[in-house]
Amino acid sequence: MGTCHQCGNEYDKSFEVTMAGKTYVFDSFECAIQTLAPTCAHCSCRVIGHGVEKDGTIYCCAHCAGHDGATGLTDRVP
Repeated sequence: MGTCHQCGNEYDKSFEVTMAGKTYVFDSFECAIQTLAPTCAHCSCRVIGHGVEKDGTIYCCAHCAGHDGATGLTDRVP
């Protein structure tokens, strides 16, 4: 049984995620996202997809990046 890094819940189905050399224990994907996913610099949502990045700043989409003045970014088009 592990104790969740985010919420402290002890859970028999906890899992580990290793990111950047550090290992975390979580009880849900929701807690893993809250701990590990970056936040969009414009709208503050958690970026759980690919997102876009300009000069080290992460955005959830090209639309948000454009609102902050980032140019030359596009969302993936099929």
